[in-house]
Amino acid sequence: MNSLKLIALLTQVTTTAPATASAQTDAEKLADALRAGPTFITKDATILDWPSTPDGEYRVLRKGTSEWTCLPGVPGLPHDEPGCFDRVFLRWIKDGLAGRAAHIDRIGIAYMYVGAWVPHQAAPTESPDKYFHGGPHIMVVSPHQDELQAFTRDAARGMPYINHLPKQTEVFVVIPIRQWDEKHR
Repeated sequence: MNSLKLIALLTQVTTTAPATASAQTDAEKLADALRAGPTFITKDATILDWPSTPDGEYRVLRKGTSEWTCLPGVPGLPHDEPGCFDRVFLRWIKDGLAGRAAHIDRIGIAYMYVGAWVPHQAAPTESPDKYFHGGPHIMVVSPHQDELQAFTRDAARGMPYINHLPKQTEVFVVIPIRQWDEKHR
């Protein structure tokens, strides 16, 4: 998932300039994860750290009191892409990245306020250093995968599009909030 290849891990499922190094200390990871969503989500969210293996345990950096979980950018990726996920979306990511079958029984929602770096549609196998920065967005996964197939896969147009986790076929909708370089009004 570059994050949306994560996270889209979260593969795509993130700053206004490319980051070349992931947060290293727990304090840096916590601060990075808190940038991923709106304050009304992040203030009570559990903050986890990524596992060292796809099917490993996620380490708690801060215990929260809501159903939301935020993670810093994925270690080792060329760009920083933190995300915040509800229970459904997080379970879907964990299962997908661990190679387990997805069990989506209702809509799942995620935030990536820092954005994500994604390949151009015409060059899906291009190197991550050629990706473009998609701006802040919300993501939705659904048990009704057939309904999502009508969306484009072209992230470059700024319109909602679908993406998937690495090596997975289940898709999620990415809904851009604004372009990465567009100033908030």
